[in-house]
Amino acid sequence: MDANQRLPRSARPSKRAAPNGLRRVRLYDARASCLTYLANKGVPDHLLARWAGHTNVKTTKKWYVKPDVADLLPAAGAWGGLAGGV
Repeated sequence: MDANQRLPRSARPSKRAAPNGLRRVRLYDARASCLTYLANKGVPDHLLARWAGHTNVKTTKKWYVKPDVADLLPAAGAWGGLAGGV
């Protein structure tokens, strides 16, 4: 296959994922997962923004870096204490 040719529709990953029980993963999803992983491993925000090609760190944090589940547990515990005290 020539480098400029496209795969036939039936061979594209998005068409093969659902019948095999897999969800479709977009390039955006992979990018966000990578940036979130790096953030959770302690990579500084300014380096993440640079890696993503953003000039503003806020853009990277807002759209790409998602909190880790472990980071959300203390907040859930605090909410439980608040709701339980009512």
